[in-house]
Amino acid sequence: MLGGVLGLALFVFGVRMLVLGRAPALIARSFRSMRDAGYYHLLFGLALLIYVGGLHLPGLLAGQVAALVAVFLVGVALVRFRPRGGRGPTRKA
Repeated sequence: MLGGVLGLALFVFGVRMLVLGRAPALIARSFRSMRDAGYYHLLFGLALLIYVGGLHLPGLLAGQVAALVAVFLVGVALVRFRPRGGRGPTRKA
């Protein structure tokens, strides 16, 4: 239940960033663009929703397929829309 709520919150947060084109300052500094930030959160939220939903489906195969789809979505988010690495403006040398 909690995982589904968190997934839904991340999904809505990502959609909100994509629609409005705004994000909190810390998130905005961490990503190259608002589009990247929005899709990153949207994909993570969707993956969590799919994973938690798959846990409640009957049968072993449905849960395994849901887990594979969730891992794929997280992989896309990490490879394509990942936050910037290195030293950010909040770290002190």
